[in-house]
Amino acid sequence: MAVLNVHERALPVEPNAVGALVDALATADDPLWPTADWPPMRLDRGLAPGSRGGHGPVRYTVAAYAPRQWVRFAFTGPRGFEGFHEYTVHPLDDGSGHTVLRHTLTMRARGPARLTWPLAYRAFHDACLEDSLDRAELALTGTVRRPARWSPYVRLLRRLTPG
Repeated sequence: MAVLNVHERALPVEPNAVGALVDALATADDPLWPTADWPPMRLDRGLAPGSRGGHGPVRYTVAAYAPRQWVRFAFTGPRGFEGFHEYTVHPLDDGSGHTVLRHTLTMRARGPARLTWPLAYRAFHDACLEDSLDRAELALTGTVRRPARWSPYVRLLRRLTPG
C-alpha cells in the first residue's frame, strides 16, 4: 500500500527562523516536537546523517540533513514501514516574507503495516504532526490562530494505548 501524507503550515516569518526550529529537533529544548502529548523524538547523535532513534514505537535513522532547510528520516520500524518522513522549509515567492513548514511521510506499507497504518498510526501521525505545526506557530508568532483538535478516534485510541 502506497502512502503519501503531507502536513504544512504557512508561517509569517523568514525561512531562517523556521529552519532554526527544524535544527532544534530532538534537543533538550526542542520547540517543534510536541513532547507534552506524544513520545519524545530522540536521536543518538542529533541530526547527523546515520544518527538512530525515533519516537515511541516508530524508529528511524537520519538519512539526510541540510541545516535550516531540511531533514529526512528513513524508517527502520515498525515492521512494514518502508520509506521516510521529513521536515522541509519553503520560502514563499510572493514577497510576503512567509515560509511554509512542511512535513511529508512517504512509504510503502507492507505486511502488518497494511493494517496498523490505517487503523492506528495514521490517526496518531496526523494528530501529532498538527500538534507539531501548532508548536512551530506558537514558537514563531506567540499564538496559534487555529489550534489543532484531536478527533474522537484519536482520543479513543489514546485511552486504549498503554503509556
